[in-house]
Amino acid sequence: MMDRGGAGISWRCATSGNDYKKPDDRTDSAKSGRYRHGTVRLVIAPLPYIQRCNERHPASDACSANCPPGHSIKPDHDFNTLITQEKMDWLVGVSARYSDRYDGKKHSQFATLIKQYTSASQRPLNHSEQRRLIPLLHNFKATPGWTWRSLMTTVHSLTSAGVFTPNKYMNEKSQEAQAALLSTLLDGVIVKCKQKPKARDIDAQGTANLLWALAKIVGNGLELEKTPKLKKTVAALLPLVKIKAESKEGKDHFIPQHIANQLWAVAKLVDNGLELEKTPKLKEVVAALLLHVKTKAESKEEKDHFKPQEVTNLLWALAKLVENGLDLEKTAQLKEAVAALLHHVKIKAESKEEKDHFNPQHIANLLWAVAKLVDNGLKKTRTFREAVDALLANVKTKAKSKEEKDHFIPQHIINLLWAVAKLVDNGLGLEKTPKLKEVVAALLPHVKTKAEAKEEKDHFIPQHIANLLWAMAKLVDNGLEKTAQLKEAVAALLPHVKTKAESKAEKDHFIPQHIANLLWAVAKLVDNGLEKTAQLKEAVAALLPHVQTKAEAKEEKDHFKPQAVTILLWAVAKLVENGLELEKTAKLKEALAALLRHVKAKAESKEEKDHFIPQHIANLLWAVAKLVENGLELEKTAKFKEAVVALLPHVQTKATSKEEKDQFKPQEVANMIWAVAKLGETIELNVVNSTLASLLGKISENTPLSHQGRWMSLWGVMAFCARFYLTYGKNNKNSLEKYIGELFSCPGNTPSGNTEDPSIIAMVTSWLGIACPVVPHYRTNTSQLQFTFHDQLRSSLPSLKIEEEKSLNSLPPVDLLLPDYNMVIDVQGPSHYVGGDFKTRNGSTLLKIALLKKLGFEVIEIPVYKLHNQDSMKIVIEQIKTKLAIPPEARGTVSLNSGAEAADEAYVTADEGGQFSDDSYFTAEEYVEEQTKKPKKRKRKRKKPVTTAAR
Repeated sequence: MMDRGGAGISWRCATSGNDYKKPDDRTDSAKSGRYRHGTVRLVIAPLPYIQRCNERHPASDACSANCPPGHSIKPDHDFNTLITQEKMDWLVGVSARYSDRYDGKKHSQFATLIKQYTSASQRPLNHSEQRRLIPLLHNFKATPGWTWRSLMTTVHSLTSAGVFTPNKYMNEKSQEAQAALLSTLLDGVIVKCKQKPKARDIDAQGTANLLWALAKIVGNGLELEKTPKLKKTVAALLPLVKIKAESKEGKDHFIPQHIANQLWAVAKLVDNGLELEKTPKLKEVVAALLLHVKTKAESKEEKDHFKPQEVTNLLWALAKLVENGLDLEKTAQLKEAVAALLHHVKIKAESKEEKDHFNPQHIANLLWAVAKLVDNGLKKTRTFREAVDALLANVKTKAKSKEEKDHFIPQHIINLLWAVAKLVDNGLGLEKTPKLKEVVAALLPHVKTKAEAKEEKDHFIPQHIANLLWAMAKLVDNGLEKTAQLKEAVAALLPHVKTKAESKAEKDHFIPQHIANLLWAVAKLVDNGLEKTAQLKEAVAALLPHVQTKAEAKEEKDHFKPQAVTILLWAVAKLVENGLELEKTAKLKEALAALLRHVKAKAESKEEKDHFIPQHIANLLWAVAKLVENGLELEKTAKFKEAVVALLPHVQTKATSKEEKDQFKPQEVANMIWAVAKLGETIELNVVNSTLASLLGKISENTPLSHQGRWMSLWGVMAFCARFYLTYGKNNKNSLEKYIGELFSCPGNTPSGNTEDPSIIAMVTSWLGIACPVVPHYRTNTSQLQFTFHDQLRSSLPSLKIEEEKSLNSLPPVDLLLPDYNMVIDVQGPSHYVGGDFKTRNGSTLLKIALLKKLGFEVIEIPVYKLHNQDSMKIVIEQIKTKLAIPPEARGTVSLNSGAEAADEAYVTADEGGQFSDDSYFTAEEYVEEQTKKPKKRKRKRKKPVTTAAR
């Protein structure tokens, strides 16, 4: 039907109660609007008539809950008919005719019909539709006369339709038109917000819808920081939201949906960069809305009840706010609101009425929110546990259902497994909560199915893959059995890691956080016994070049944050510890070198965003020590020593700080004591001394160290004291030596003979000069090189008594013992030195030598490279013969290292092929410890110089 007074515009539409399907962030609840049935006529009428109609028939609102559900929108014409130039010209003419007296109703109706079109299509505007519509809107401007309702409806409808969604394929002219359209509408909103109450005519529903629209614009990709006017509009609107929320007048009351939408919007804005602390009225708005949440949630009137979607949105919003800095413990209204909502979760999850049912998306979002709240300090009350149990039962039912409406999409599966992993990681035991294990078992087949699917809708994006592997690794780390289903799911995901890592398409790229999480997950799975398959090695090999690329990138978006740097170094160290060979893995050394530069830069940075928290520092030192222990070559890895030196001042600062955020956990203290001592002569003695003193001070403050932590700390203190002893002699006792006895005598630290490593007990008792209560058993392995050297030495000195692989005072066996001379000969390989440099002895080597010297033995150290040919071996034997010919009191200790590279004493067993076994090393759960042992002090025998055989 054509309108004679206008431009021939006519649309037929029906009332809509359904929005188009939202993308994966569909926690927003843009719901039903109220539209008049029948033909909508756009006519040029006198302004008073337009204003009266506007009052009698409010413009449609996509968030209104007043219309009956289930209706769909059926435009009579397609999109091309809807957006003709003729219609646009007509709208411009209406606005021009009435100038500042025009109320904007016709423009809002047009915007509503665009929204109706997308609702009927069940999707926002695509790129093609955006490209055709936006140039037509270059004269679509809000004039001063526009009413609040027209402004709100226009902004809300165009936002919901996706008109303001950024699109990288949009040309520059269209982008400018898009920005200009948004700007003119936001200007109108700002003006309205600043008017006096009587003039602005702002209602509660309008503020709710507008705040939702602004959040949706940001959620769709428009950055707050790059759009100052958007930020200014939010700041202008927030005081009105607060006024409406605190008002006692009925017309200002928010219905449950408004409350849900506004809290969702605030959370979305905060999650996209709006700072809680720096935005006036933001915290006050949240506090005012939280009171309404509690009131409505506890109300017995049906009109006040939250629907399943609203309960979901509210808990999601609260979780997001807490994640972004809203303190759960210091915000009483927040805790009360969460408690009231959890009660509703349980009731609805257990309800048999269909209207109360949670759909798969609701369940996934609810479990995610609950897990996020627990991760930020929510106590696991009875109400909490009941709500979680009820949700888990729903997950299991949906996961096993064959009905399509119950199916979880990839995003849901990820959220659910992530949530379950987080709940378990925060103390919800797998064994004590059987439903958790049942849910994981029900979801894992879906992971495999989706990962192997050929349909694009089932594909996992890079973030999905990273989160799934993280969740599975976290569950395994917390006791989940490595079932066939788990192994199959991991095996199905690993090829995707390789494919995406090697892809050149931008949509497949992993961001720095994904790379860190993936390597962490793989390292955790391997550390918990997952087989190092070819697929796993290929996935790691595909990720390592990205580590180097991102670490060396100049663009900030590619930078690794302190946490990511820490995770990556820890993961690589774990993989190396579990058999990933440094020499045979392409790009591994390059990746490490790039990361170590970041460690140094961030450790020396004065910007807070670069700061390492205590856990980071502890993990970084552990990782560096572990990599060195496994063959990381100091000379070939730039910035290694600088990185370590840059970290140590932070250790002392945090250890002496009284602020809670700076406190190290007991295990972290033990890890760092072990790591600093393990690095041996890498760090200056006085720096190690002050660092360990600050850490051991934490132990003396009654820090509840675990059994493992005590043994790690004990080894670390001994290794340092050994270095001090070798440097200053037996007459200069270090003040830290007292901790050896204190740690050994701690309650629960007395040796039982079967729980502790016997070699550690032997070392401690040897150092303290007390009887060893256990008898360690050592595995010996004489290399061909050592055997050849022994034969050559015996042939040169036939009368010399030589014992091989002899354990002295229960300590690990020495290579060669000359009992008549109280002398030990040790062939030292690369594993006795930091980075295998044959210059810098590690903690294990220092401890072994000191223990032997304390027992009264002389030690001759022979670097293994001196025995690689007959000529050099003869030179070494001649030096030993010369040494034996000198009276004992004139000898001292000898190292057969050459020139300036000569070190003190060390210990090592040379193994064939250049590999060396370090008997003074032991491991602990996630971190490495060391084992060394020691013999009783013996009186030296004075022996006549030995007669050498004729040559």
